Amino acid sequence: MKKRNSALVVFLTLFFLGILSSTEAQVTDSLSLRKISNSDTQINSNTSLKLKVPDNTFRIKPYIIPSVMVLYGITSLGNNSLKNVNKELRDEIYAESPHNKIHADNYLQFAPAVSVYLLNAAGVKGKHNFRDRTMLYVMSNIFLNGMVSPLKKITHQLRPDSSKYNAFPSGHTAEAFASAEFLRMEYKDVSPWYGVAGYAMAIATGYLRMYNNKHWFSDVVAGAGMGIISTKLAYWLYPKIQHKLFKDKPVHTMVMPYYQNGVGGISFVYSFKK
Repeated sequence: MKKRNSALVVFLTLFFLGILSSTEAQVTDSLSLRKISNSDTQINSNTSLKLKVPDNTFRIKPYIIPSVMVLYGITSLGNNSLKNVNKELRDEIYAESPHNKIHADNYLQFAPAVSVYLLNAAGVKGKHNFRDRTMLYVMSNIFLNGMVSPLKKITHQLRPDSSKYNAFPSGHTAEAFASAEFLRMEYKDVSPWYGVAGYAMAIATGYLRMYNNKHWFSDVVAGAGMGIISTKLAYWLYPKIQHKLFKDKPVHTMVMPYYQNGVGGISFVYSFKK
C-alpha cells in the first residue's frame, strides 16, 4: 500500500506542476492575443482589416512555475529535509520491494516530439511548417543540454542505484518535458488535449526514472522544469532570428531523435537543392 501511495503522490505532484505550467502558459497566450486583437485591429472605410503581428516581448510569468521546479531541485542538494523526501520516496517506490525495470522511458521521452511530426504527416497541421518546427526543436535541445550537461558534472550527485555520479538533473525527464511543451505549443490552437497528452507522457517518463531507481524525486522535478524552460526559450528566441537565418529560402531537412546503446541524441540530415 505504501508503494501505491508514494506512486500516487509522485504522479499527482508532477501532473499538477506540469499541467499548471501548461495551463498558465495557455491562459497567458490567449490574453496576449486578445489584447493584440483589441488594440491593433484597425477598420476604416479606406482600408481593409489589418492585424499587426504579435510582439515577441519576453514575459516572466510563464517561467515562474518551471523556475520554482528547478529551484526545488537545486535546494534539495543541500537541504536535509528534502533529501529525506528523496530517500523516503526511493524506499517506497523501489528499495522496499525491488522489481524488474521498465526501459520504456528511453523512448517515451521523445514520444511527444515524434507525435508532432506524425500528426503533421497525418494531415493535422500544427503552428509551424517542417523547417520552423524542426529548428525550434533543435534550439530547445541546445538550451536543454546547455543546462543539464554542465549541472550533472558540477553537482556530482550519486544516483539512487549508485551507478554514477551524474544524477542531477534527470536528462530523460528534461527531454520529455521539453518535448511535451513542444507538442503543446504546436497544437495549442488546435486542441489543448494534445498538450495534456504530451505532458502525460512526460510525467510517465519522470516516474519511470524513479521506478527504475535511476533518479531521485528532486532530479526529476528539476529536469521537468528545465525541459519546459528550454522549449519556452526556443519559441521566444526563434522568431527573432528566423528571417536572418533563412530569409524565406526553402530548406530540406530531416531531424529525428534517436536512442541506441544507452546513448540518446538527435540525427540531422540536410540536403541542398537548387
